[in-house]
Amino acid sequence: MATPSNIYHTLDNGLRVVHRHSDSPVEYCGLAVRAGSRNEAPEEYGLAHFVEHTIFKGTSRRKSWHIINRMESVGGELNAYTSEEVTMVYSAFPKGNAERCIELISDLVANSRFPLNEIDKEREVVLDEVASYLDTPADAIFDEFNDLIFAGSSLGHNILGTEKTISSFTPEICRDFLSRYYTPGNMVLFYMGPMSDNRFIKLAEKHLGALDHLSNITTPTPPAEVKPFNISRRLDTHQSHTVVGTRIPGMYDDSRHAYALLTNIIGGPCMNSLLNIALRERHGYVYSVDAYSSMFTDCGLFTVYFGCDDNHVKRCLKLIFETFDRLASTPLNPKALQASKKQYLGQTIVAGENREQLALSIGRATLFYGHAISANEVIERINSISAEELRSAAERLRPELCSTLTFS
Repeated sequence: MATPSNIYHTLDNGLRVVHRHSDSPVEYCGLAVRAGSRNEAPEEYGLAHFVEHTIFKGTSRRKSWHIINRMESVGGELNAYTSEEVTMVYSAFPKGNAERCIELISDLVANSRFPLNEIDKEREVVLDEVASYLDTPADAIFDEFNDLIFAGSSLGHNILGTEKTISSFTPEICRDFLSRYYTPGNMVLFYMGPMSDNRFIKLAEKHLGALDHLSNITTPTPPAEVKPFNISRRLDTHQSHTVVGTRIPGMYDDSRHAYALLTNIIGGPCMNSLLNIALRERHGYVYSVDAYSSMFTDCGLFTVYFGCDDNHVKRCLKLIFETFDRLASTPLNPKALQASKKQYLGQTIVAGENREQLALSIGRATLFYGHAISANEVIERINSISAEELRSAAERLRPELCSTLTFS
């Protein structure tokens, strides 16, 4: 069976659209917006996330209830999320309702009013979210780590913002952010479902072709390198939480696929990852240990998180750094490398069955790369990684280059 292909088109106003045909009875459609916490000035921390929450609270044509009900009345869902460099606003719905979705999203982008009474109510929701997040050390430690490793950069702050900044947001501030970033040249409209690409493009032109506000976006300054740190914070938690990490190249670097594979080998979502075997299975030090690689436009971040009893932290760090050193010093043997690739590609195939995430990934990839990588391309690129490329990538994980933060 042939791999489904994507159809790309750019409207006259600069809005890019991507269509992926699927015979599923469920359709997915939304906007990928190149705007996130990285686009905020210090007095705006949390604004991208706050706008994502409050964009559903009223337009010049609809009240909050009508926005919520528009997709839910046909059995669909309306969702959104914000990260450092992207905001996604999208819906999943039964087939036959794509125009309903596109028209609604157009209304949100072009006509949101952010009524004061509604954003005041949502402000309390977001402040509760901030308080809940900060009360969870396993989550809060990542923000603290990012603040330290990206110190002085727009990447170095909590996506949710602070009580002070959130309390200052007004309808005017929200509308200004929307007009600055939710612009045709800064967005991608994506769709996955049975509608023809010609029909989808016509609907995009009908409902979003009139958007005419221009993008005026500056390129973010790459974060300055910081000296590796080893910091402990005493929080009287019932267990210690630790993040180990270092800077790696960003999403446009050729090594990104090697880092994705390396991250999976070290601490991916599998019981046979190197660190799960070393820290949990052999010694019982941790309940779980996970590795992550985050790719931004101009840099990346590799981290490992584990939670354990306070008296096991040093032992865990020793095992982690021994693993990093081994990977940086000795290339994987051909059998181990092939097994790692097979596992990673198998996980990719399984993940591809999550249709919602597939649709979102197509939108994000088109936003940043201009196109979405196909399954065959993924297989080709992963299979092309050599043992020496993987070892070279691991060089950046040398213990002397890593920083450590512990909450205990």
